[in-house]
Amino acid sequence: MEARMAPTYSVGQELPAISRQITLDKISRYADASGDHNPLHVDPEFAAATRFGGPIAHGMLVLAYVSEALTAAFGEEWLGSGRIKARFRGPARPGDTLTVRGHVVKVDGSLVTCVIEARNQADEVLISADAQVGA
Repeated sequence: MEARMAPTYSVGQELPAISRQITLDKISRYADASGDHNPLHVDPEFAAATRFGGPIAHGMLVLAYVSEALTAAFGEEWLGSGRIKARFRGPARPGDTLTVRGHVVKVDGSLVTCVIEARNQADEVLISADAQVGA
């Protein structure tokens, strides 16, 4: 069996971007899967009376898309050794199109550090994060 070479990464390298649509159905399915049925997420009438003016996606649903982008970039390496420090900056709403982008900011041996953001179609940052993969 031939040994596979580990991919190399360089500072400034862009990670593959992903885009995902937020829908009420996805929010509802996430609520069922997570057991988090907070009315802010699943009850449009309740959510309309809050400062958000309507339902918002679970922060962890949006963070899952960030992890999906990191998995696309690093594969099993991300799943086995990835670490993330995320900051939730704004809510994702049904109808939003999220785009997750990132790039490498540091390479130290086998440890790769990236910055990554999830933005909506209005270019508002919803999540910003630092991620490390390897070592």
